[in-house]
Amino acid sequence: MNIRTLETFIWIARLGSFRAAASRVYASQPSVSARIAGLEDQLGVELFDRSSRKITLTAKGREFLIYAEKLLSLHGEMMQAVARPSSIEGTIRLAVSETIAHTWLPQLIERVSEAYPAINLELDVDISVNLAEKLANHEIDIAFLMGGVNQPGIINRDLCRYSLIWVASPRLDIPDGSMSLEELSTWPIITYPRKSEPYVAIRSLVDPMNHSTRIHSSSSLSTIIRMTVDGLGVSALPREILEHELHSGILRQFEIEADVPDLAFCASYRGGPGGTVVQAIAELALSTAEDRATNAKNSHVNAGKSV
Repeated sequence: MNIRTLETFIWIARLGSFRAAASRVYASQPSVSARIAGLEDQLGVELFDRSSRKITLTAKGREFLIYAEKLLSLHGEMMQAVARPSSIEGTIRLAVSETIAHTWLPQLIERVSEAYPAINLELDVDISVNLAEKLANHEIDIAFLMGGVNQPGIINRDLCRYSLIWVASPRLDIPDGSMSLEELSTWPIITYPRKSEPYVAIRSLVDPMNHSTRIHSSSSLSTIIRMTVDGLGVSALPREILEHELHSGILRQFEIEADVPDLAFCASYRGGPGGTVVQAIAELALSTAEDRATNAKNSHVNAGKSV
């Protein structure tokens, strides 16, 4: 009986499938089956009921799961407290919203590599709605996403916020200054995908003014920026991802007579056994995001002084 076998047992119990657990622990299905068979032989009991399509725990299996989770949790705490960081190995499946991928994700990866040189990061960039589903289904270990995940056992920690600014290509010849919502509703708007918080907020602003307003949605920030630069519509995006476009003049900022809510991101992950390194990565993410915000604030202050 070893930690790898206990981890394999726990993932089968969570996912209800030998195949899914094999993918999670990066082993072949025959290897996973052999581990469980050896464990059951050692204990002299059956841990899983294999009579139906979905694998379920037997009564002894449920009892054993309590101890297996305690052992795995204690092992993680021990390694974190005693072992050298270079001795802590494994793969963490990190999933992020594209907004964060465009801002401070590279700095976080560098910090994780320095703190845990033997940890591999498996990165997934997707929209927040999909990330929440993946975390709930145990497909990822930690997610940086909008809104958090409202599921039992999942920890949500406030990570960072981004204010949105309205921008357009100079070729659209939008007047400087403030624009009313009624005027905004006459322009095509390019924004985040349907069901996302920015899309819903923008739709609620313009619909009372003009039900025929065209709203083009995309799950790719790069596509949204490209379409806006090409003059296909106006967009509300975080200033932090538009520094090049604003500085070069290919996008111009304008104001509207209403605010779009900030993009509020959380670090979401499961609490419980085996989550020590995941929690440590969440802490690194919080400090990285805080440092990024502080540097951005200082840059704006210094820019104001220079003017």
